[in-house]
Formats: sequence, C-alpha cells, structure tokens
Amino acid sequence: MNPKLRTEAMDSLFEAILCLKDKEECYTFFEDLCTINELLSLAQRFEVATMLRDKKTYMEIVEKTGASTATISRVNRSLNYGCDGYEMIFSRLKKDDNN
Repeated sequence: MNPKLRTEAMDSLFEAILCLKDKEECYTFFEDLCTINELLSLAQRFEVATMLRDKKTYMEIVEKTGASTATISRVNRSLNYGCDGYEMIFSRLKKDDNN
C-alpha cells in the first residue's frame, strides 16, 4: 500500500469497516460515510474490474457500466500493476461461491 495512505485516520476507518457484520450494516455505514455518487463510483469501478477480469472489451464495459475509458484504464492499471487487492477479493468471492 502507498505509504502516504497509511495514516492513523485511515487505520481508524479500516477498523470501523472491519466491524461491519453484514451487507445491511455496510449499506447503513457507507450511506452515512459517502455521498451517493461516491458509492456509485466505487461500485462502478468494481464492476469494471470484474468485467476486465472476464476479458470484456472497453466498449462492452462502457456500454454496460457507463464508465469512461479513463476510468476503465485506471482500473485496468490497478489490475495489472496494483497491489493485487482486486485479485484477493475475486479469489475470496470465488471460494464463497464454491461453498
């Protein structure tokens, strides 16, 4: 992780997120924490990452998600050169689907 992100405030935020017990608690907390547009942007990025992983083209992703090609490119860069956070989540979600 980027050392500039490792702050006491960020640690506190992540500790709060780790306290959430289910999807409903996530909705409640994140709706208070973020604007609707921020939440929609986060969800869109995750959908873009999922589609890129599934080898969808930029045009297919634009059509389905409405994401800009700049957003798709940033997500793609994270998938290819990031900290593997998306991969960690994808593999955990896949395990959950298999149980």
